[in-house]
This record gives sequence, C-alpha cells and structure tokens, in this order.
Amino acid sequence: QVQLVESGGGLVQAGGSLRLSCAFSGDTFNTYIMAWFRQAPEKERELVAAIDRSGTPIYYDDLVKGRFTISKDNAQNTVNLQMMNLKPEGTAVYYCAARRSSSGRFSYWGQGTQVTVSS
Repeated sequence: QVQLVESGGGLVQAGGSLRLSCAFSGDTFNTYIMAWFRQAPEKERELVAAIDRSGTPIYYDDLVKGRFTISKDNAQNTVNLQMMNLKPEGTAVYYCAARRSSSGRFSYWGQGTQVTVSS
C-alpha cells in the first residue's frame, strides 16, 4: 500500500521561503506521477504543481510560477516543493499526491502539512 508522509510546513513571514518534502513508500516510486495540492480554509483543494515519473515538472499553477519549484528524487523516494517569496494567500494545508496513470485522478494522498504565511 502506497504511503505518503509530508513534512516541512510551518509559519513564515510574507516574502520568506519554505521547503516541503514528501516521503513515498509501498511501491516503485519512479512509476508514479507526483503532485502537490493545497487547500485554504473554506476553499476547494487546488493543484499547485506536478512532476512526471522521470522528474520533469509538468504543471505549475499560474499563481506560483517563478516562485515554487517541484523536484523528485527517485533514489530517495521523495518529492519536494521549494516555495519562495511566499504570500499570505499561500496559507493552506499542502498535500502530496501520487498516481500511476498518465491522466485522471490522483489515487494516493498524504495527511497534509500546514503552511501559514503571515503578513
């Protein structure tokens, strides 16, 4: 059974940086497409960034382009999200997700990590 465990969230001032990590276990990591989602209070969950099996980023939300970087380490079974120049609207629970198929819904989710950006 695939398990995803996020870490790295916390409180940061606007303009600051955070690095989120997601540890993957339970299957062959390099066969999965990975992604980071976030959900702000009273809002729907939204896709922030995604990366393909080989480690090439395939999606960034327009609101984070140029500030966030997704990366994948197939040797360490981790996917990371480097977040720079954080804004208060980036306050949300960030979730790591995984799927094996090239399209469709993400099948596996982590428990989430809270990111709070103060103004």
